[in-house]
Amino acid sequence: MTDTPLAIVVLCAGKGTRMRSDLPKVMHPLAGRPMVLHLLDTAELLAPEKIVVVVGPDMELVTEAVAPHPTCIQVERDGTGGAVKAARDALEGFTGTVLVLYGDTPLVAAETMRHAAVACADGAAVSVLGFRPSHFHQYGRLITNADGGLDAIIEAKDASPEEREVNLCNSGVMAFDGRHLVGLLDRLDTNNAKNEYYLTETVALARADGHRAVIVEGMEDELLGVNSRADLAVAEAVVQDALRTRAMAGGGTLVDPGTVWFHHDTELGRDVVVEPNVVFGAGVRIAGDVTIRAFSYLEQATVESGAVVGPYARLRPGARIGAGARVGNFVEIKNADLGAGAKANHLSYVGDAHVGAGANIGAGTITCNYDGFDKYETNIGTGAFIGSNSALVAPVTIGDGAIVAAGSTISADVADDVLAIERAEQVTKTGWAARFRKLKKKS
Repeated sequence: MTDTPLAIVVLCAGKGTRMRSDLPKVMHPLAGRPMVLHLLDTAELLAPEKIVVVVGPDMELVTEAVAPHPTCIQVERDGTGGAVKAARDALEGFTGTVLVLYGDTPLVAAETMRHAAVACADGAAVSVLGFRPSHFHQYGRLITNADGGLDAIIEAKDASPEEREVNLCNSGVMAFDGRHLVGLLDRLDTNNAKNEYYLTETVALARADGHRAVIVEGMEDELLGVNSRADLAVAEAVVQDALRTRAMAGGGTLVDPGTVWFHHDTELGRDVVVEPNVVFGAGVRIAGDVTIRAFSYLEQATVESGAVVGPYARLRPGARIGAGARVGNFVEIKNADLGAGAKANHLSYVGDAHVGAGANIGAGTITCNYDGFDKYETNIGTGAFIGSNSALVAPVTIGDGAIVAAGSTISADVADDVLAIERAEQVTKTGWAARFRKLKKKS
């Protein structure tokens, strides 16, 4: 990039009525993060002097999300030109390059943004980011002159039949020489099909003043506008593909990449194997040499080297799985440490607990951690063995090397190296079953 100062204006004031949602459109998530924050993360890579976000009235949620970047309010939703006008005070006295982005077009690459900005720094009054979509009928058309420069942008509703055949389309992203921007904005009018201030009209105005307007072409995938739930799903697919590619490039194996779903902050170490149909929620860190087996769900959890999770396992917030530990099928771990080499292989719930290294949690074991009002802790010692179908009523401690007999309900602490049994005495009635069957047959 040149030494020309850069300011970025992000337009977020649209109501997003086609989303049919109470949530502002730009706050809808991609890979678990609001789409506008994806865009801001990328914009910050250009090291601009300032980033200004334009919001509509009653969009406090967006204002809070984009902080510390300042916001300006577009009181009247009178078009894209009106939105940039709302940012004029924040740009007062700025004479560098002004890049205009859209909060609902969140996938624009940093290099593409840079190309659009450089075009203005190199002498154009306006540059427009264009693309050639496979379905182009709803987009504004970029009309070029004989030398390839940009003459005008024609909105789809205002285009003639000949202009509608042009497949070079407007993405909405534009850059301006800041010395000309205010004068161009002041001359916009609403004489168009929507009765709005079209920012695109600045191209014709700049050309009439004898200034250059240029086109910078980008790729369709990065210029997807999100205006509906269907668009959101398309954008999510693009983001997920990028995250899967990043995971594999970092040394992870995805057995069936298209069935693995990442959060934007998922961390995978080297030689991690992720089997099909695994979902990562927020805040998951997986160390190297871990296997995540099929149909598992993880969120706000850490898994240390050599551990195996799943299939059909659920790691909830606060789950910490130690090196070489095993979490098997239909096991749920919540706010609990599973020590190195410990095992919970089948059908168990371990919540608000500390499980020592090498301990074994038998099938059907649960830590009874909640009394309807408060949560309590269970502590299971190193090398302890918890028999199948046991209930550990917290707060309770199971000592190192202790054994809890299968079927026990333990509500008092168990000392080291003892056997704890809590079950009703078994009673045997000889011949009772045969007499019962005989009686039933007679009746």
